[in-house]
Amino acid sequence: MPSQTSRPDQTGQTGQTSRTSQTSGTFTFARWDEKPVAGAHGGARIAHAAVTNDYTGAIEAAGTSCEYTIAYTNETVGAFVGYEFIDGTLDGRKGSFVMEQRGSFGADGVIECSFSVLPGSATGELAGLTGTGTFTARGGRSTTPYALAYVLEG
Repeated sequence: MPSQTSRPDQTGQTGQTSRTSQTSGTFTFARWDEKPVAGAHGGARIAHAAVTNDYTGAIEAAGTSCEYTIAYTNETVGAFVGYEFIDGTLDGRKGSFVMEQRGSFGADGVIECSFSVLPGSATGELAGLTGTGTFTARGGRSTTPYALAYVLEG
């Protein structure tokens, strides 16, 4: 159930009401193209990955564009940062936005990620969008659930 919060306007007066929506869905890695940048295979190294995802649920978008920089500390453990451009719908509203992602992965094949909507990046019916979310991906599974809490001003 979305929660209502009252926020001050530019003059400091409370009056504008914003609604935080809690949503979820899944995404599937449609393409993963990883290339080494520096370091030795099996040891500490940096790689770049161009990724395409397909989203269903609260976010409906096919063929997103995502770019990751990945830092491996060994063959199976590391961290990543990235940006994903999403053009589609969020709870039925059309537009696009950029998600900034930061996460880590371990030898157990689990990927933990936190993400946020890049301020000022949303367009169309999503203009003014802010939000944060998480996902946990598990090795060998084709789809990954995500959770997103967002506010759409206006």
